[in-house]
Amino acid sequence: MVTLIIGKKGSGKTKKLIQLANEAVARSSGNVVVIDKGTKLTYDVTHKARLIDTELYGVKGYDMLYGFISGICAGNYDVTDIFVDATFKICTEGVAGLEAFVAKLNELEKESEAKITLLISSGEDALPAELSAVCEEI
Repeated sequence: MVTLIIGKKGSGKTKKLIQLANEAVARSSGNVVVIDKGTKLTYDVTHKARLIDTELYGVKGYDMLYGFISGICAGNYDVTDIFVDATFKICTEGVAGLEAFVAKLNELEKESEAKITLLISSGEDALPAELSAVCEEI
């Protein structure tokens, strides 16, 4: 099941992502992928993780991000963990399309066996009730 790390801006979500990604690299026998808008995590995430800047590939919106993540899983069967930082910066639709996006990612996660974690800049009260079960608030 997809995990959502939620919290207001400045609450420490990205620090948590860095910690989780580095821990995943240490325990993983496969590949760990960190997706971000920009290159701000270059020196924080271990070089053993694959850091991908969505701006280089023109990824914008939930549909494109889903296709991008699907392509990563299809192209490499050894991906064990995928972390997405700044989800709402990549997907400017915000909360509107989040529930359907998470549902599609849950199906992908089952097929690919990769654990997917999204960082969401929002409080739990602003998210659909159906997503509260997969939220970890910072």
